[in-house]
Amino acid sequence: MADSGRGPPEARRTASPLTGKKRAPQSPAPRSRSAASGHCLRKVTLTKPTFCHSCSDFIWGLVGFLCEVCNFMCHEKCLKTLRSACSCMAPSAVRVPVAHCFGPAGHKKRFCCVCRKQTEGSPALRCEVCELHVHADCAVFSCADCRRTQLDGTFHHHWREGNLSSAARCEICRRSCGSSDVLAGMRCEWCGITSHAACYLSVPPECTVGRLRCMLLHPACVRLDSRNFSKMHCYRITESCSQDLDNSDDVDSPAAAACKDAQPAVESGKQFLKVFDGDDAVKRGFFRLVSILRATKNEEVVEAALRAFYLPDEPQDFELHEINGKQCLHSDDILNRNSGPDNRCSLKDGGDTWLLRAKPREADVIKVYAGWPRTGTAFVSVSVCKSSTAGSVLAEVLGPFDRKVSLRQMNRTRFYVVENRNRVVRVNLLIGGLPPQLTKDQYIQLLKEHLAIKTHLVIISHTYSSQGALALQISCFSEAERIYMLAKDTAVNNKALTSLVIPEIEHNKLGEGVYPLLVFVNPKSGGLKGRELLYGFRKLLNPHQVFDITNGGPLAGLHTFQQVPQFRVLVCGGDGTVGWVLGVLEAIRHKLICREPPIGIVPLGTGNDLARILRWGAGYSGEDPHHILVSLDEADEVLMDRWTILLDAQDISEDGQENGFLEPPKIVQMNNYFGLGIDAELSLDFHQAREDEPDKFTSRFHNKGVYVKVGLQKISSSRSLYKELQLQVDAQNIPLPHIEGLIFLNIPSWGSGADLWGSEVDGRYGKPSIDDGLLEVVGVTGVVHMGQVQSGMRSGIRIAQGNYIRLTVRKAVPVQVDGEPWIQPPGHVIISAAGPKVRMLRRSKQKRSSAGVRDGRPESRSSGDGGR
Repeated sequence: MADSGRGPPEARRTASPLTGKKRAPQSPAPRSRSAASGHCLRKVTLTKPTFCHSCSDFIWGLVGFLCEVCNFMCHEKCLKTLRSACSCMAPSAVRVPVAHCFGPAGHKKRFCCVCRKQTEGSPALRCEVCELHVHADCAVFSCADCRRTQLDGTFHHHWREGNLSSAARCEICRRSCGSSDVLAGMRCEWCGITSHAACYLSVPPECTVGRLRCMLLHPACVRLDSRNFSKMHCYRITESCSQDLDNSDDVDSPAAAACKDAQPAVESGKQFLKVFDGDDAVKRGFFRLVSILRATKNEEVVEAALRAFYLPDEPQDFELHEINGKQCLHSDDILNRNSGPDNRCSLKDGGDTWLLRAKPREADVIKVYAGWPRTGTAFVSVSVCKSSTAGSVLAEVLGPFDRKVSLRQMNRTRFYVVENRNRVVRVNLLIGGLPPQLTKDQYIQLLKEHLAIKTHLVIISHTYSSQGALALQISCFSEAERIYMLAKDTAVNNKALTSLVIPEIEHNKLGEGVYPLLVFVNPKSGGLKGRELLYGFRKLLNPHQVFDITNGGPLAGLHTFQQVPQFRVLVCGGDGTVGWVLGVLEAIRHKLICREPPIGIVPLGTGNDLARILRWGAGYSGEDPHHILVSLDEADEVLMDRWTILLDAQDISEDGQENGFLEPPKIVQMNNYFGLGIDAELSLDFHQAREDEPDKFTSRFHNKGVYVKVGLQKISSSRSLYKELQLQVDAQNIPLPHIEGLIFLNIPSWGSGADLWGSEVDGRYGKPSIDDGLLEVVGVTGVVHMGQVQSGMRSGIRIAQGNYIRLTVRKAVPVQVDGEPWIQPPGHVIISAAGPKVRMLRRSKQKRSSAGVRDGRPESRSSGDGGR
């Protein structure tokens, strides 16, 4: 393996990128360079309260040490234990670069990991996978040190500097190491332990993943052949949620470009130069503004240009070329604006756009490693030149490398010599949106017609005919990329196809007692809270086990986990999202090794009735995602009934005669409740209002306000629903009282937490339970009655209790299943039990002792009482 850095870091001189800072033309402030970290430090006089970036303590007195490159500030006493690398040196310390997935930053106070300044008030980005916050114009200078979510070998801590909570404690000295005032402290992205920058090297390098290891999908268990696919494709991150910067030098932030295009005001005695760092930067129009005095040594002009691009190299090894001109400035030239025999071509007289390039050299120095670079791996520095023998693999790599493309890219490029194992390519794609209920041969024909697949390279590994989806296994990277991109622009029967890259879980590598968690998040639920949860779970867990349910639905996650022998599911969304997951799980249960995974809930919807009775709360209110995962691990398992509703629309006359089918029969699954009449009518009006203006329905408070408004408009309406229905429960005809709404309950929470059945003891009926195999039939007389139930003043009218319901509807009526409403034509409705009961996770009332769960997940306790 080889590193293309030009010599060891301690032989380089670190320059400053703060090109806008005033500098005395005669005697610059004395500076000292830290050989270990690359900081270019100078003593400064403090004019405001300042905290040390190394120990996070307040700097008492008037003197501190400031890095001219990255704004690092510390005590004089902390110079001896300085560990934080300067922003110009940090990329060189990354042995195996892993790109970031940048998306819009949140609204919390954070510090940029490049310039160490606050991100508030400036366009800012954050990585969707790890705890990295940067300014938009600093993103291209950030380290490509995102978490490696699939790897081989020893698993080490992944340290990230700064942005810790103020309550964080050092793992070594147990003193406070967090700060809300500066970028200070270190945190492992996997296990979450924190430490001072001066202490973290004393932590044992191997990471045990920490408290969440029993539910974490370990990176060693993931295989993903992802060449030709970006990180966003691999993590199924939609482009609307993130900007695809990927920490790549080929793509620059639009916000960064806007910042570069803005010409600042020219101060007296100064001028600004536009500097490009190579031919590639000229093509992309990406430049940095360099501020210089009008009488400056050319060496200092080159040094300022290097600072602007965070390059820690020697100025004498570089030169500036005027673009579209013949002028060339070397570092040994003298630039003064006065006439005289020593005066060379003036920048002012020439152009203000320059190209920074390395001087031609006959030889260079590279680092050769004995294995994959890790902490403490030894290397040997080797000189190479154009005449190096072809027998050297490194010479073969360095030969075609062009130094003119981009100096910054060259500085960050790493070369590795590894054994060629001829690994078989296996790219897994999930294609959705196809017509359901077709045979495998029919699906193959569709793929040939619309995607022109090459059958010798593509294998259909799984067919999900009920979902209209196929899992493809492709043995060629270019063919996989072509199918992936073409499917996104293809429609079959006027329905757009979906295409997702799916990782492969090597379940035989899962450790003992590990039950990986499959997370589904609906970012459209709960305003922006769903989006924040999606980001939080990607950060705490392996992003390959976290799925945006709006991008491919639940099938993508369940297919990924199909070979995992035991796993759990967490659904973050409303009751409709939970029902969606349960419905898909029921449809493909026979294809999973773990056919009945227990399911937990984070309530993000408006009603959240199922989450209420399972003790997950009435709605998510910003709880720490780590606490949610710990509570999920400590939760108890309970069983819950599910019901199948057959809707058979027929033209029924007043005398009960059936005059033919109005539409094909429809089957839906019900978990919470099924309602007809006034409550479904209110739900339908609310649903239509939300469809018309979705941007206004971003909070639960507003949603409930609209619901009340719709209810007031219906307060005087009456349609004598009881005259239009005929009810049979367990083959017995049940007379209906004068009601305007009929509800069938599976859980004791309805309409955002109301107890419609009531708690009164009645000898005619048994005590309800979510796993007793019975439905409770309740009626309401109108909107006023519903309001009284919501306020707790009354209960509904108890009508019956049974496990088989047959309902005849003589006229079209509004209906709703778990909050999803529509108008149902007249006909028959049959409700019956839907196969095996589902296993749900109910939040434990008491916290278990940490000792019982530290070394693994405790045995889950099943409960058959239903938790009512």
